[in-house]
Amino acid sequence: METFFFNPNVAYLMLVAGFLLAILALLSPGTGVFEAAALLTLLLAGWEVYHMPINLWALIILLGGVFPFLLALRKSQRLVYLGYSIATLMIGSAFLFKGEGWKPAVNPLLTLVVSTLTSGFLWLVATKTLETAQLELEHDPARLIGAIGETKTEVFQEGSVQVGGELWSARSTQPVPKGKPVRVVSREGLILEVELVL
Repeated sequence: METFFFNPNVAYLMLVAGFLLAILALLSPGTGVFEAAALLTLLLAGWEVYHMPINLWALIILLGGVFPFLLALRKSQRLVYLGYSIATLMIGSAFLFKGEGWKPAVNPLLTLVVSTLTSGFLWLVATKTLETAQLELEHDPARLIGAIGETKTEVFQEGSVQVGGELWSARSTQPVPKGKPVRVVSREGLILEVELVL
């Protein structure tokens, strides 16, 4: 079991998987699933790295890719940062563990396959995330205040209304029967406060 965990190929896969999960956690925060999986995987990879001889220069290259990745996510049209970050991740992780001379300890075929798949995945996910961040909202939820809609269920402490062609969760201070016209008086997150139109 110990030889399995302290195998450079296994440690390499754990390290790449941990970085991928951490990047996914950055791109879709709040669920807690990616965050927990990234933490667990990176802790295990760190434990393996601690117990194996490493190339310090490869670790510096690996860590040097974090800042450009964050720059790519923060600044639109900065795909050059993303490309640099992916390259440092692949090179740094492949040469992290000491082999004979300049040879990497990780199997070159494994490095090639994992690098190709991971680079393609990261490029696709990050570019799509950047494109989505640049899209403008089709409608401004603040404009819903004062709009007239119709109750689709009875609305009091909770219910549903149709406003502006969309179905919204709603509540009201007074019970409003289904099928009645209502006016939006305020909005709290994705819940509309409505009142019966007399």
